[in-house]
Amino acid sequence: MSHQADLTFLDRPEILETVFPLVYSPFYMAGYPRPLPSGIPVYPIEVEPGININCGLWVKAKELPTVLYFHGNGETVDDYTQVAPLFHQRGINLFVVDYRGYGSSDGKPTISNMVSDAHTLFKGALEIIKNDGFTYVSPFIMGRSLGSIPAVEIACHYQDKICGIIIESGTANNFRSLWNSSGLSGRENILGEEGWFLNKVKVRQVNRPTLIIHGEYDDIIPVTEGQELYLNSGAQEREFLIIPGAGHNDIMMADHNLYFSAIERFVNTHNIED
Repeated sequence: MSHQADLTFLDRPEILETVFPLVYSPFYMAGYPRPLPSGIPVYPIEVEPGININCGLWVKAKELPTVLYFHGNGETVDDYTQVAPLFHQRGINLFVVDYRGYGSSDGKPTISNMVSDAHTLFKGALEIIKNDGFTYVSPFIMGRSLGSIPAVEIACHYQDKICGIIIESGTANNFRSLWNSSGLSGRENILGEEGWFLNKVKVRQVNRPTLIIHGEYDDIIPVTEGQELYLNSGAQEREFLIIPGAGHNDIMMADHNLYFSAIERFVNTHNIED
């Protein structure tokens, strides 16, 4: 539903500057040439005429499962050059997508086009995986922090085309306090406690296996939001992992083995050959 609805009322400058700091920072230089990620195949996916989002695909082996990854708001595809080998060690290919204006991608991101682009990116990624001869065509969807919004959007709409969803440091309420501080009101059907835009409302419709990972001391998106996602999940096969001592940006390394063992076990348990 949400990708067909109008979310442009959320695309206000004060919101965009907070949600997409890499592009709306006063230090951002529009039109400045940004190099493509190096050392990996780069796949441009056109989200609208003349606007390409460049994606990175790190392949360990085409016979292995793939995670389609939506990253956080302070990262780009190129940042995952150092992370991909950690997925490879667990027998997982990593396919990372950017947002508009991030890294070498075209355009500028908004809340509305982040959600609508997720559908195009998902379909484009599936086509790439299929055309490149991967054994497992259905990926796992993973969203970190801001990336939990497009990840849950995809999981909600394409359940028959994914193996499962992993939400890391994700938001249950989609930064609703930010919307409220911007004076947005009268949109209870979208932003209210039961508003259809919220991740915690969407995950009730997701019946695919679900893994939620959150840092114990996350001071950006509190662990209570991870708990809300878990409690609202519609999946029979669901897990909630709290990484002891971890915050928001050190969660992957606070307990490296616990973090990646959980992902490896989840993927191996729920992988489906098409």
